[in-house]
Amino acid sequence: MTDRRRRRLWTALLAALLMCLGLVGTTSTAYGRPDDTRQAAAEQVLTWTAGDDITKYGSAPTTAVAGKATIVFENSAATGNTTGMPHTLTFDVSDPEYNNDVPLNILANPNDDQGGKHSVEVTLSPGRYRYHCTIPGHSGMQGILVVTDGGGGEDTTAPETSAKAEGQTNADGAFVGSASVTVSATDAGSGVDRIEYALDGGAYTPYTAPVVVNQVGAHTLKYKATDKAGNAAEEKSLAFTVVAPPTDDSTPPETSATVAGEKDASGAYVGMATVTVSASDTGSGVNTVEYALGADGAWQPYTAPVMVHEPGEHTVRYRAADRAGNQAAEKSVTFEVVEPPAEDTTPPTVSLSVAGEKNSDGAYIGDAQLTLTATDDDSGVATVEYSLDGGPYLAYTQPVVVDRVGAHSVAYRASDKAGNASQAQTFVFAVASGGGVPAPNCPEYDERSTVFVGTVDTGVPNRVTENRCRINELIEDEKEWTSQALFLKHVKTVTDGLLKQGVIDQREYNRINRAAKQSGIGKPGQTEGYRKILDGTEESFARWEQVGGGKFALNADGSITSRTDVQGMGMLWFPERKYGDFSLKLQWRDDAPGTGNANGGVFVRFPWVHDNPEETRPEWVAIKYGHEVQVLDRPDGDMYKTGSIYGFDRVGLAGAGVTQKGTWNDYEIKVVDQHYSVYRNGVLINEFDNTGGQVFEPPRSDDPGTDGRRYASGYLGLQVHSTTDVISYRDIRIKEL
Repeated sequence: MTDRRRRRLWTALLAALLMCLGLVGTTSTAYGRPDDTRQAAAEQVLTWTAGDDITKYGSAPTTAVAGKATIVFENSAATGNTTGMPHTLTFDVSDPEYNNDVPLNILANPNDDQGGKHSVEVTLSPGRYRYHCTIPGHSGMQGILVVTDGGGGEDTTAPETSAKAEGQTNADGAFVGSASVTVSATDAGSGVDRIEYALDGGAYTPYTAPVVVNQVGAHTLKYKATDKAGNAAEEKSLAFTVVAPPTDDSTPPETSATVAGEKDASGAYVGMATVTVSASDTGSGVNTVEYALGADGAWQPYTAPVMVHEPGEHTVRYRAADRAGNQAAEKSVTFEVVEPPAEDTTPPTVSLSVAGEKNSDGAYIGDAQLTLTATDDDSGVATVEYSLDGGPYLAYTQPVVVDRVGAHSVAYRASDKAGNASQAQTFVFAVASGGGVPAPNCPEYDERSTVFVGTVDTGVPNRVTENRCRINELIEDEKEWTSQALFLKHVKTVTDGLLKQGVIDQREYNRINRAAKQSGIGKPGQTEGYRKILDGTEESFARWEQVGGGKFALNADGSITSRTDVQGMGMLWFPERKYGDFSLKLQWRDDAPGTGNANGGVFVRFPWVHDNPEETRPEWVAIKYGHEVQVLDRPDGDMYKTGSIYGFDRVGLAGAGVTQKGTWNDYEIKVVDQHYSVYRNGVLINEFDNTGGQVFEPPRSDDPGTDGRRYASGYLGLQVHSTTDVISYRDIRIKEL
């Protein structure tokens, strides 16, 4: 150990002892001998803040000195958080380009036990740390912290750069056929971080390999470099010329153009037209493709399809030349663009009328008949929906009769064909009977409009029977049946009684019993009591609802896949039923394009997503108030891998048993009370007890959780992360425990 290191060690120990004795404060202080001119980094405070913005931190340091530091992360009302949104401060330890010796992950929100302000002691090393927020949707919250060694040797010198073009040249020094440009950079201080180049006025691109230029003509390549301390070298440039090799090619390129876009009845393009130009040459090869707008427009290089938005008649001219200098004749396409129709931004108007005889207390005697009416003067009404007593929203097709004794509430809304949705309205009422008859003791609660047996829709109206239970409730298709014969016998007994009562006719009797056989309930393989809620049919898929961005599509093989043409992050959720303790089984497959891995997840135990008083974006209800079981096999990037409980409990890929991309994985998520178990391909990869600590949701008086902070039941959903995070699911089934 050197004398300097020995002195530093004793100084640090002395400082710690003085702090423990209360002789030294906790503010930033430098320790050292009076003749030590270096700034000690033993005590430095680095503060990050966050607020309502999910695209960037409120404030963040950019530089620090190597050594001990106090990291402070505050996400509170004082730093601008008015919504209760959680954020994290996470140091990335998976990217070899950055320091990975500080595995920092702080979750903060204004409602946690620290009031949103947290601190931790770390030791920083010279180099760069990459930090970011790990909560979904916060991808813009990231940055770089540059740490210097704290001494007089701080790197303030930019890298040295050079470039060289190589290849066969002619007598004039021009490159024949192509030129290969190599860019080099050296840095004796902190080391080269990145090299960038820009060709012929284009945007700067990371330099990773020699740049091959084979287009005939004069060229300029600009280049620059930056070191790990942030010093940037001055931009330089290299000019050179490429000429065509000797050839007997005398034939110009073949050219064509197509126009695409939405057309109206007259053939005009609505809002925009896209012109795509193509050129081919079997001789020396295409050298340049150009286009011009209008009869007098200047020629421009064609690099991507040309989009024309301005209403009116348009002409796009185009031409091409090959590397031998042969110029194709000018061609053109003519088309018209018209203004799109005025956008409908007004939601429908929806109203409710309630009919029935009332008693002196204002309760409806026997039953109440609910009638909904919706109008829309623009695009027209698309859907009218209602939710009875907090249940899922159902399509309104005819007046709804409520005949159960007790207090009730109905929420209702409507959407138009332009996608505008009215705000949900609520009406509270009561139903009474002359003899004070209590609510019926039905096996289940099922208000669907038609009779389902398992996932088979019979089309028979779900009528109220003589004992005031509905037909669906008497079928008991969610009960665990040990054999199909036993279940079929039960359904026959129920339908025999209904036929005798006149509730159903013979045709409906046959439909229900036939559906019982088709459902497979009680068959071998079904004896575990699992109910399929996504079985690959269009009817099953239609029972799920997409909220937020993104979208899933149903495939011919019965699986569903997140679409690459619908932007945004969102969720496909199952609104028909809340689940408490359960075992959820499904299969998922990573279908991300290229070499990357898809990011997805399964949401569980979140509340009704619509009209939530604490969240205006429905997809965020699952993120803020439920739990996400992560699906991500990527070895770097986000620290929450497959099987993790996102934001709460991390699992590494070593324990997850990664399979090859494009392979189906079995997933089981078992939740009992507040204990979560996650199985992948039959192997237990994570267990998590949600018994305290930091949680997303604030305390709620109406929360059914055991301590007012955790939900004991809720809905299920599948995450759509982005258009590049392509993931597929199939065979989703659940058993209530």
